[in-house]
Amino acid sequence: MAMEEGVDDYTKDGTVDLKGNPVLRSKRGGWRACSYVVVYEVFERMAYYGISSNLVLYLTKKLHEGTVKSANNVTNWVGTIWMTPILGAYVADAHLGRYWTFVIASFIYLSGMCVLTLSVSLQPLRPPPCKDTNVENCQKASALQLAVFFGALYTLAVGTGGTKPNISTIGADQFDDFHPKEKGQKLSFFNWWMFSIFFGTLFANTVLVYIQDNVGWTLGYGLPTLGLLISVAIFLAGTPYYRHRKPTGSPFTRMARVIVAALRKWKVTIPNDPKELYEHDLEEYATKGKFRIDSTPTLRFLNKAAVKTGSNDPWMLCTVTQVEETKQMLRMIPILITTFVPSTMIAQINTLFVKQGTTLDRHIGSFKIPPASLAGFVTLAMLISVVLYDRYFVRIMRRWTNNPRGITLLQRMGIGMCFHIIIMVTASLIERQRLSVAKKHGLVESGGQIPLTIFILLPQFVLMGMADAFLEVAKLEFFYDQAPESMKSLGTSYSTTSLGVGNFLSSFLLSTVARITKNHGHHRGWILNNLNASHLDYYYAFFAILNFLNLIFFFVVIKFYVYKAEVSDSMEVLAEELKGMRLKAPSQEVLNGTS
Repeated sequence: MAMEEGVDDYTKDGTVDLKGNPVLRSKRGGWRACSYVVVYEVFERMAYYGISSNLVLYLTKKLHEGTVKSANNVTNWVGTIWMTPILGAYVADAHLGRYWTFVIASFIYLSGMCVLTLSVSLQPLRPPPCKDTNVENCQKASALQLAVFFGALYTLAVGTGGTKPNISTIGADQFDDFHPKEKGQKLSFFNWWMFSIFFGTLFANTVLVYIQDNVGWTLGYGLPTLGLLISVAIFLAGTPYYRHRKPTGSPFTRMARVIVAALRKWKVTIPNDPKELYEHDLEEYATKGKFRIDSTPTLRFLNKAAVKTGSNDPWMLCTVTQVEETKQMLRMIPILITTFVPSTMIAQINTLFVKQGTTLDRHIGSFKIPPASLAGFVTLAMLISVVLYDRYFVRIMRRWTNNPRGITLLQRMGIGMCFHIIIMVTASLIERQRLSVAKKHGLVESGGQIPLTIFILLPQFVLMGMADAFLEVAKLEFFYDQAPESMKSLGTSYSTTSLGVGNFLSSFLLSTVARITKNHGHHRGWILNNLNASHLDYYYAFFAILNFLNLIFFFVVIKFYVYKAEVSDSMEVLAEELKGMRLKAPSQEVLNGTS
């Protein structure tokens, strides 16, 4: 009997230790292992946002760049930060595995942070100070100074490419999809994962930006570097408790084989009975800890890749599971495209929103608020919204929907997209008020500080945090949940790709709108170095319209989306347990009443 219990205690999802041995549920994984991963994320996000939150002001004040150039340098770098995870996901899934990819990338990340700290600390690595309000009159950074600074930034980007898609996936891997209790714990994992991210972000947006603005950039960048070092040490300390998944080969190669095989057999007729398609025995998948997926009617053309024609060439014949994995990744692409515009809105937090703050009265008595610290309210709103969502909203909605998540992930994303329309309408109206006060006090041409508190910008920051609680959490969970089991890292990289494309799109729109409005519209353009003479209110109104059109596109896309079938019955078990709890409660009340 004891032996049977020991056997049953092994995880059923194919996870192993670093040596490739099966792992006992009681020894590895679960919330104990996740605690190291979550603590790592707090410190790492503190490091990343300690750099990115105030970067636009460093580029303006220290490297003497204008509004459009500094904002675009920030969004181009942040875009790269979020795009490199595709490469990291490939390396993890195809070669090194998630753990070793993460460990190697974290040291690349750390080296970039160290060089970046040196570049802001040593006087020869930055141009001489300039107090002229017009940065065009200041000495520009030399080629060497720019090479060291941006070289360090992009080294950091390469490092995050390996850490970002794998760390959240490592955390999610600590829960067994075939164990109902652990499956339920995973439902809350992504909410608390985002909580840890924004907790680290809150520290960066308050304490670190204050240090950078009022103490110095050396300490302001040195502390995030130290924080990153601590976070890597914490992650490594949790190694004995992690569950791991073996690399399953390049997901890109597997997908390419399916597409090529289907195209090469485009004239072949697909049999009516899916059982006639090529597939391995269920036992073969079970022994390898993998999942077999049954054929589905969606994207039917790709089923041709599994039609038997006498050739066993992997570029001519693929299993049904390979075909279905490819379908799952391709089905998510339209959803991915709908998230690009909201990600562009997020890019405004650390660029134009911060630049707006520099024009306003930032004093509370003798204390001067750093403009970038308002991003802390995004974090606070996010933290509060996630807790309220997880503790109250989900419980209320479960009674109506019988869905363990309360509402579907796509419904949650849709609510977040509605928030983004409201955000940009609000931002446009607030900017119109700011410009009217500037005009009233004759500050349009001089670009002087407007006698209006910086807290008028608060609504757009708070609403952004509320939107993140819906859209960003759901987006991360959706792409992880809907990705095939063997392509989870690639699935997670979809969510980071969304942010990357959003930032590049922000750079494109900012440059294009600035150029077009300067040449063909407003007599000097909508976006100038002098924000008091600009028209960001028009720019934000343009964003509101863009978000509305994107929401309509999202509704069209989700109408045709088919959710991935569960590979285990644990979600159904959870749903049944929820029903049982609701049925049990009234009967318990009756019993209490009779007693």
